[in-house]
Amino acid sequence: MVFFLLVFFLVVGRMDATAPFSVDPAHALTGADLPGGGSTIAVSAAGDLALDGKALDRAALLDGVAKALAATPALLIRINAHKFAHLRDVLPLVAEIEALGARDVVLIVTPALP
Repeated sequence: MVFFLLVFFLVVGRMDATAPFSVDPAHALTGADLPGGGSTIAVSAAGDLALDGKALDRAALLDGVAKALAATPALLIRINAHKFAHLRDVLPLVAEIEALGARDVVLIVTPALP
């Protein structure tokens, strides 16, 4: 019984940090499976930011990313932006993260429904 409960929670539960606000990713027609590991930045429709589930302002978020990259230079950075988030909130953030030395920055999208 314990084994079945463990398997159930592993299948149903999320293993990554969830944002402290609602994030409904954009839909994509093509793409690849999301790689595991790394840190996740969430961007709400209103432009609010969170790093690994903790709401932060832009300066604190970039400081947290810089510290994480200093500890792990090959760290994968995932950006989970709400589908109604403005590009003016997302694209400069990507540029700032790359300027900090991030090698891999990926945008999370969900497959389009048929």
